[in-house]
Amino acid sequence: MENQQNSSGLKAVIAVLAVLLVGSLVYIFKMSSDSEIVKTELKSTVSEKESVMKDLQELKATYDAAIAENTTMSEELIQERDKVVNLMDELNKSKGDVASMAKYKTQFLALQGNMKTLMAENEGLKKQNTTLTTQRDSTVVVLGESKKFNEVLVGQNEELSKTVEKGSKLTILNTKTAAYKLKSSGKQVETDKASKADVLKISFTIAENQIAKSGDKTYYVQVIDSKNNVLGDKKTESFGEKSLTYSFATNVKYENKTVNVSEDLPGKDFAKGNYFINVFDKDELVSKTSFTLR
Repeated sequence: MENQQNSSGLKAVIAVLAVLLVGSLVYIFKMSSDSEIVKTELKSTVSEKESVMKDLQELKATYDAAIAENTTMSEELIQERDKVVNLMDELNKSKGDVASMAKYKTQFLALQGNMKTLMAENEGLKKQNTTLTTQRDSTVVVLGESKKFNEVLVGQNEELSKTVEKGSKLTILNTKTAAYKLKSSGKQVETDKASKADVLKISFTIAENQIAKSGDKTYYVQVIDSKNNVLGDKKTESFGEKSLTYSFATNVKYENKTVNVSEDLPGKDFAKGNYFINVFDKDELVSKTSFTLR
């Protein structure tokens, strides 16, 4: 009877131990499974942290490249890049738990959306700037060509003005001088002797010029004898800083056609030798000739 009781107690102990063993095994298995799950979750969060950090670094690189282009949006781009940098600092300091990683990923997605919007605006501005630059360059080229063309026109006009001015000047031709003796009948007889001369006849021709200015013209005639004396009126006319002593002035009505001019310069006791006759338009010498009395 006692043996049976001992056997029953042993069985009970064995049963209890078996239950405890099974419970321990179950607990150990659960702990092992939980440990593997934690390890898996840690690996996952570490990997996700690295992934988000890589995405943020790429985002920053995109902003750095856009800022380097120095567009009108540079200030806005810098502000957004600073947000990315701040988030990278926070991510580095974080423990990388699931909750914080979800928060950082959400913030990254928001920054990424802002970046796409800003990049689209920046590209639009660059295209506009390229178009404006092209238009400006084209305008500069056109203005440069216009300036050159205007310079050529100005040069041509100046040359044309000079040509017209030169062509509009009247030409004095056939300037001649001869000495004459006056007869009692009033007839004039040409002579080359100083002792017989009573008058000098000076003549010249104004050539036809259709582009010259018509109207009254005054010419100053200067007759200088062999002793370097100015004969005639010996009047002096000033032209600016210049002055001219002349023998007589002759007024001509010019109408763009050929005009023959002839004037007499009376005198007495003409000196022997060479005489010089100069015709002036104001202070400009336009014709000259000479003759000799013996």
